[in-house]
Amino acid sequence: MVTFVPRGTRARGNVWKRSGPQWVDQDRAAVVRRYDRVARLIPLFEWLLFQPPGFRRKAVARLDLQAGDHVLEIGCGTGRNLPYLREAIGPTGLVYGIDISPGMLARARVLCERNHWSNVELVEADAVEYVPPRALDGVIFGLSYNTMPHHLAVLRHAWNLLRPGGRLLIMDAKLPSGPAGKLVLPFGLWLMKRTLLGNPLIHPWENLARLTDKVEMEELMFGSYYICRAIKR
Repeated sequence: MVTFVPRGTRARGNVWKRSGPQWVDQDRAAVVRRYDRVARLIPLFEWLLFQPPGFRRKAVARLDLQAGDHVLEIGCGTGRNLPYLREAIGPTGLVYGIDISPGMLARARVLCERNHWSNVELVEADAVEYVPPRALDGVIFGLSYNTMPHHLAVLRHAWNLLRPGGRLLIMDAKLPSGPAGKLVLPFGLWLMKRTLLGNPLIHPWENLARLTDKVEMEELMFGSYYICRAIKR
């Protein structure tokens, strides 16, 4: 178990600062336009950004889902986590996938139709407004948390949707720790502003530590990717 103390980063309005470099959040319409444009390029970005092999399967496994569970993916995108979520909850469970990008969801729907998945429900919605029909056993942010300007509101809302004992997991990329992270920060900001809009100054593990002391953090690929899990008491 690991708990974290916030340090270094401050948000002033929609401007994030960490010792000089800045991040300016995009509004919802801009995020939707960007992801509609890049929907077909997601597999290419995963390759270019050195996503660890088996990253998605490993993240879903950390949710500890059981047959019959109900799980929500926030930012389900083109559906690249859906096969692993369905495998975990079996035919009697249900996967809810939400995203604000119709372009991303269109590809996810094609995936579901091609595989005849009847227990996946895809919804175009803002995560902070979505309410499933029952309390959830798991919530996963699939490489989406750092793209949300209102991520703290979404996190609190998602936490309230969990049943006691439910798990919330955030999988994403981050800057490596120490001098290496400081060295690549300017390039990381430049790259994300022009591609996937993932704010590298956001630290989800610190946000989760304000909700519970049951926070676990696992780093992969020399600290460039992580799986962060919290359990609701």
